[in-house]
Amino acid sequence: MPRQTIDTPDAPKPLGPYVQAVRAGDLLFISGQLPIDPATGTLVRAGVKAQTRRTIDNLRAILAAAGGSLDSVVKVTVYVKSLDDFAQVNEVYAEMFGANKPARMAVESPRLPKDAAVALDAIAWLGS
Repeated sequence: MPRQTIDTPDAPKPLGPYVQAVRAGDLLFISGQLPIDPATGTLVRAGVKAQTRRTIDNLRAILAAAGGSLDSVVKVTVYVKSLDDFAQVNEVYAEMFGANKPARMAVESPRLPKDAAVALDAIAWLGS
């Protein structure tokens, strides 16, 4: 199966030896995204809601570069520094994903890169 690397300046550059996303057939595998502003390269520090919004915006940018949208997402893994923040993450997540919510797993991860409060990775289906 052919494999295509997705790279867009509208999402943060990877922090290590990985790519923003890989398309394999009709599936898009998006690497873990942090609340990094792609314009400045700095982590958003305005609270967990703002971090969640920025992280989902980064997912959206990668999806757009691959020809998809948030509606294309079929699976998300949410990593939160503290499950005490999960209600705030859920509020923004529900607003941004709308009625077409994907399957999801949530994990408390107290040591996220850059000391972020939240990170997400996703799988999307880009078929017709």
